[in-house]
Amino acid sequence: MLNRDTWANEAVSQTIITNFVFWQTYDDTTEGRKVCTYYKLESMPVVLIIDPITGQRMRSWNGMVQPECLLEDLLPFLDSGPRDHHVTLSHKRPRESSLPQPQKTKVADETNEEDEEVQRALAASMEGMQETGGISKDKDEIITDKEEETCLAKMPAYPPLPEEPKGDKNLLCRVGVRLPDGRRVQRNFLRTDPIQLLWSFCYSQLKEAETRLFRLTQAIPGASKSLDYDCQSTFEESGLANSMVSVTWE
Repeated sequence: MLNRDTWANEAVSQTIITNFVFWQTYDDTTEGRKVCTYYKLESMPVVLIIDPITGQRMRSWNGMVQPECLLEDLLPFLDSGPRDHHVTLSHKRPRESSLPQPQKTKVADETNEEDEEVQRALAASMEGMQETGGISKDKDEIITDKEEETCLAKMPAYPPLPEEPKGDKNLLCRVGVRLPDGRRVQRNFLRTDPIQLLWSFCYSQLKEAETRLFRLTQAIPGASKSLDYDCQSTFEESGLANSMVSVTWE
């Protein structure tokens, strides 16, 4: 079942090819027995994520794991590689002798310069708005009614979201979405549906989307470019069928 349904799933295979080294063996072989002994495995089949640097077991699943569930569980490992993980851990326990002081000073200087430039730009912007009467007398009120109207005017008119389709699986596709608040939701679409419906679905899940723009990106690093809302393609044509998508605020 793993070979037929999970590893053969296009989204799963592409995710593994892009981010992992896939290795499969039987538990009664020499290598299989070594793995079972080292990680104290008792029931088969089992899927493991192994840190290639330390050999530590990072995650495991026993028995059959469905493609959609596996893709959701793999998301935390797609954000960064094992080297990034160890660098993050090392930063939690910094040693004074290992800190590159000159480089740190240079970065700090650059940051200060950027901050000063930002402050100057803000000051110039505020002066310009005061001269044109575009800002209220209350200094704490930065966003005017006119700006709010402009922001709302930029909000796209997402198409109505039809009822979730059911029926022949050959006509359907399932898309997983990771929302900005960490929630993960899934929904079925027809393969012939326009991908704009994905924006409509995300809009229905986010209260802030009424006054705030958001963007969609594929969760797979190998195809992490932002999705184009104006694209007229279908889920089948765009390659979004049976994939994972992340939502971020503009």
